[in-house]
Amino acid sequence: MSEHHHKETFVTKYIFSQDHKMISKQFLVTGMIMGVIGVFMSMLFRLQLAWPEKSFTIIEAFLGSHQTDGIMDPDMYLALVTIHGTIMVFFVLTAGLSGTFSNLLIPLQIGARDMASGFLNMLSYWLFFISSVVMVISLFVEAGPASAGWTIYPPLSALPQAIPGSGLGMTLWLVSMAIFIASSLIGSLNYIVTILNLRTKGMKMTRLPLTMWAFFITAIIGVVSFPVLLSAALLLIFDRSFGTSFYLSDIFIGGEVLHYQGGSPVLFEHLFWFLGHPEVYIVLLPALGITSEIISTHSRKPIFGYRAMVGSIMAIAFLSTIVWGHHMFVSGMNPFLGSVFTFTTLLIAIPSAVKSFNYITTLWKGNLQLNPAMLFSIGLVSTFVTGGLTGLVLGDSALDINIHDTYFVVAHFHLVMGVSAIFGMYAGIYHWFPKMYGRMMNKTMGYWHFWITIISAYGVFFPMHFIGLAGLPRRYYTNTAFPMFDDIADVNVVITVFAIIGGLAQIIFLANFFISIYRGQKASQNPWNSNTIEWTTPVEHIHGNWPGKIPEVHRWAYDYSKRIDPEDDDSDYLHGQDFVLQTVPLKEGEEAS
Repeated sequence: MSEHHHKETFVTKYIFSQDHKMISKQFLVTGMIMGVIGVFMSMLFRLQLAWPEKSFTIIEAFLGSHQTDGIMDPDMYLALVTIHGTIMVFFVLTAGLSGTFSNLLIPLQIGARDMASGFLNMLSYWLFFISSVVMVISLFVEAGPASAGWTIYPPLSALPQAIPGSGLGMTLWLVSMAIFIASSLIGSLNYIVTILNLRTKGMKMTRLPLTMWAFFITAIIGVVSFPVLLSAALLLIFDRSFGTSFYLSDIFIGGEVLHYQGGSPVLFEHLFWFLGHPEVYIVLLPALGITSEIISTHSRKPIFGYRAMVGSIMAIAFLSTIVWGHHMFVSGMNPFLGSVFTFTTLLIAIPSAVKSFNYITTLWKGNLQLNPAMLFSIGLVSTFVTGGLTGLVLGDSALDINIHDTYFVVAHFHLVMGVSAIFGMYAGIYHWFPKMYGRMMNKTMGYWHFWITIISAYGVFFPMHFIGLAGLPRRYYTNTAFPMFDDIADVNVVITVFAIIGGLAQIIFLANFFISIYRGQKASQNPWNSNTIEWTTPVEHIHGNWPGKIPEVHRWAYDYSKRIDPEDDDSDYLHGQDFVLQTVPLKEGEEAS
């Protein structure tokens, strides 16, 4: 395909586009809209947790009939927690990372004109968009949105008469997730085929940037585990609507004996967490890949341990599919089986530690360029380590049983999965914004955004560890009925204040993002002096990425600060500058990496 493309209309260019660069922007903007909804929900239920007896005009204004005089209704609290979790895990992190950056970078970094199938790529976005709309619509149904927690465990989610949030809202939740899974599967298959088949001449797998390895392995995890969640959701729809009993047995409700028999709610837990745990890495691995690229580029150093990084991504992918049982230590699991899941869970700390070690050694003695993208990448390493350490506690069945379903768990997964993944997403946006829009984002606003966000993130989730260790259960809309928690009520106020500050800080990012699209400083072709081949494409977007011939690759992606005398840090750079594009042929006597 050449750059001479048929004339596009507004509809074919911006709505039903098959150009991977436009589709990545569609995913990003849709994910940002869903992110605003998800963060706003968290601010509403944090108000309830901090001041449970107080009346708030904002709660009355937004929740209407689901509250009384500005005091949140318990059913609505649980619904907000449910939809917040669903939106952030699936519609923000999966879309903001895989949807946005896999689409943007895979063809550009491997040297392809576009994805293997532009039509399937477009279909993937539109299924994602439809699933987002269905999820948002579920907020407005009469009985209220789904409210069985984002894990939607039966029997609560399987019996429409159980609670108001098990009615139409739950049905729409399940429909939305089924469509979302179809979108993710189509996208993942496209990413895998593109990376395997469309690499440019010279782009061996060992020359791929670590971003490509991360997106590639992430797509494989998605193809393996998402169908299991689809089967779980379909069986739940059968139980709800067609009288089957896959998950139901011996149910009594309101004194009435229901006819279900033979099913098991624990079956749902197995099916759900077989996707639920790999999902952690479906959102985390792309963020880690983005961080690898940015830390190397802005340290002006080759990434430390490239092959170890690739190996750790593969090890994480494999281990993530055999640890799901650590979410179920309190489900009556056989203690021997629990010890097996403890072992596999603690094993996953090894490749995670390899990645953290390699980031730190890449930063060590580097010529650090502390721009917003680099700061968010370093922030990711920080939250990944602090969140990961508590994972060692939760992965041990003897310890986990004591703090299961407390705020300790909430603190752990928000740091290691939520904050880390969002920091990776922000780092990627700041770094590749010039490639997406041809302009630079404002650096000063970026600094403000980073510092307020990371301080707020630790202000929210660090204290949660302690109230969790004190036994405070999650998902309770108020703790005033339990006198033993009176002493830690003030901690919830502190957490809420930081949550509101952190939520409002994202307005700085949104303003910076949308203003920079139109008024940002115009970007040069390679503003970061980066090695990867997406920076060889022209600033002006063309369908097909490169005018004329696709460049050939001669080296790996991390030839930074390569010196004439490798032993002498003061010798001149081998190529006269501290970076060497992948497309530059090797000099005589130069070793290929």
